[in-house]
Amino acid sequence: MLKLKDMPPSPRQALDDIALCFVFFTRLPLPDVDFRNRSLGAAIWAAPVAGLAVALIGALVYAIGTWLGLADGPAAALTLAATLLATGCMHEDGLSDVADGFGGGKTREKKLEIMRDSRIGTYGTCALGLSLLIRWSVLSEFASPVQVLVALIAAHAASRGLLGAFMRLLPPARSDGLSADAGTVSAETAIAGAVLGAVSVLTLGFGGAVAALILLGLLFAAFRMLCLNQIGGQTGDTVGALQQFGEIAILLVASVCLS
Repeated sequence: MLKLKDMPPSPRQALDDIALCFVFFTRLPLPDVDFRNRSLGAAIWAAPVAGLAVALIGALVYAIGTWLGLADGPAAALTLAATLLATGCMHEDGLSDVADGFGGGKTREKKLEIMRDSRIGTYGTCALGLSLLIRWSVLSEFASPVQVLVALIAAHAASRGLLGAFMRLLPPARSDGLSADAGTVSAETAIAGAVLGAVSVLTLGFGGAVAALILLGLLFAAFRMLCLNQIGGQTGDTVGALQQFGEIAILLVASVCLS
């Protein structure tokens, strides 16, 4: 039987879904919204909208920095810091946990145990360092605030457009935890999020959009297979890691298309 929380959203419910994704994926202050009749799994289509907000914050910080006379490198660093503050580093946390678990665990159970541990290990530290370094180096190479805006919109929205499909196509690896509690993602919800993410890469031009979508598709398939082989499904940490991989991939495409 189809439950209320799994029904397609009405215009009012769509706004509530966007608000729920803002609350979950960002640390931006929002008024209280009643989410009792909607699960994250049903609202995940709106994750790219939250990504758009994060991108706009980062682009604004970059524009202010360059207007004040900062060089590209420091402006890029402040831009990256602003996006990290806006999201509370939640996706970076997922990336580090996945790196530690997949890299350090010998069995499925040990990998999941490591991923749940709040401490960060060598694999996680290296993964975080590389993620920050790659994103900073790309942002510091753009020639104007407009290019930074275009790249950030594509990267933050498209990477979050993958999340619903990932949760739809992989079972939860645990019976408890964030992923299990998020609820089922319907095919319609997954497609809606993917379409919103795909639309965002049009900011890179036709050639850039095609390259970005192909790269995202390959990345999605490869990471899906890796998660199935490593832990038999997905967790909240793997969802966060996928966002990081997608963001990096789109920024690299943007660095080629916009240079």
